[in-house]
Amino acid sequence: MEFDHAGVATDDLDALAGLYADLFDAPVVHEETFGDLRVAFLDLGNGYVELLEPLPDSEGTMARYLDRHGPGIHHLAVRTEDVAAALQAAREAGLDLIDEEPRPGAWGHEVAFLHPESTGGVLVEFVQH
Repeated sequence: MEFDHAGVATDDLDALAGLYADLFDAPVVHEETFGDLRVAFLDLGNGYVELLEPLPDSEGTMARYLDRHGPGIHHLAVRTEDVAAALQAAREAGLDLIDEEPRPGAWGHEVAFLHPESTGGVLVEFVQH
């Protein structure tokens, strides 16, 4: 496995994308609306920053996260060749899973999340391109 991206919750994706593009010389390489989110990926060369903004009037997971915690790092993602196998290994290690099975994620990837109570307070995502 290797680092894939850091997910950052924001209430102003355009402003943060502009800041990071200038600050890190990181172009936006993918944008989409996914569920109740606007999502943008900025290429750092050795991984991505994923910006996550809830759509207006959204009451979904990211909107609730921003209400509770405010903007900032939401999750860390590691790339794997097989999300199902990574989940099984996490299950066998006794970690608490948010997703029992892989599910569709942004950019057409398969993803699954581990509960932060099992991973040192960090929401961890497995992602398969």
